[in-house]
Amino acid sequence: MLIIGIGTSVIPYPEGVDPNDMESLKAAMPGMGFKYFIFPFLAHAIGSLAGGFLAAKLSASHHKTMALVVGGFHMIGGIAAVIMLPAPPIFEGFDLIFAYLPAAWLGWKLSGKN
Repeated sequence: MLIIGIGTSVIPYPEGVDPNDMESLKAAMPGMGFKYFIFPFLAHAIGSLAGGFLAAKLSASHHKTMALVVGGFHMIGGIAAVIMLPAPPIFEGFDLIFAYLPAAWLGWKLSGKN
């Protein structure tokens, strides 16, 4: 959420969009441009990267599996977000394909626990 918060200060929501109102977001998201989805993607990817890194570092064994489990749980949250908030399909696909499991895998690789 910190990254999303930073993102909204760098790229404010369009005029008339209330981020605290789910209906307002649902109505506005399909028409939002690419720039509004940069920080949500970064938040999802960095969360999975950090979670995968920590899971791999802290697990006693099965480091890669633990990292990917964390990425899988993040991906479940991403799928729920896709169901609740209709974003442009290109963002939804890109986010689900690249932000969760690949970032968790990269977190495992960066942990050095092979």
